[in-house]
Amino acid sequence: MKLEGSFTVARPASEVWAALNDPAVLGAAIPGCERIEQTEGGYDATVALKIGPVKARFSGQVTIAEAYSPERLVLTGEGSGGVAGFARGAATVVLTPAPGGTEVSYEAEVTIGGKLAQIGTRLIASTSRKLAEQFFASLNAQLSTRTEAST
Repeated sequence: MKLEGSFTVARPASEVWAALNDPAVLGAAIPGCERIEQTEGGYDATVALKIGPVKARFSGQVTIAEAYSPERLVLTGEGSGGVAGFARGAATVVLTPAPGGTEVSYEAEVTIGGKLAQIGTRLIASTSRKLAEQFFASLNAQLSTRTEAST
């Protein structure tokens, strides 16, 4: 399944890049994130989510495959939610200067299995878009708060 989207974050690319690589910011911005720890090549995390009728706690790892500061990240990852299923995939995140801040666009290819696969790609894609919107809204709010606190 292919997922893609873009959002504008009201900060310069260097600040967005730093935020996207800060486990504390990520933990606060990722919907349902219960735990996130930086590892040598990426992150280990636990996230509790409800996707349609399936509610589960997913544990997984994300590896930073490529990083070109402050323009592009390539991530690979996989996670398991027990009987709820699994997900694995890769994503490319691109930061581009835009009026009013930085456009963050992403493109991901994801494979799902278990109960998640039975839900259908339409509901998964819709939920993924909603989660991405929540993530970027939270990221924007955190960066705005940081900027106001530092002035």
